[in-house]
Amino acid sequence: MEVIVNGACTNVPDRISIGGLLDVMELKKERIAVELNRGMVPRRQWEEIRLESGDQLEIVQFVGGG
Repeated sequence: MEVIVNGACTNVPDRISIGGLLDVMELKKERIAVELNRGMVPRRQWEEIRLESGDQLEIVQFVGGG
């Protein structure tokens, strides 16, 4: 199934959760914010929400530094 991640079409397994997608992408969840179809998704819902074909995600990684 195709979803759009940060503006790019991406093939993902059917009905994968947001948390599952982050695992596949090997992203550190403690440094991530996720928007799904223009709405912020609370971290506690990442494992519950299943993606559908055509969903649009913006994934932002927080980077520290000085």
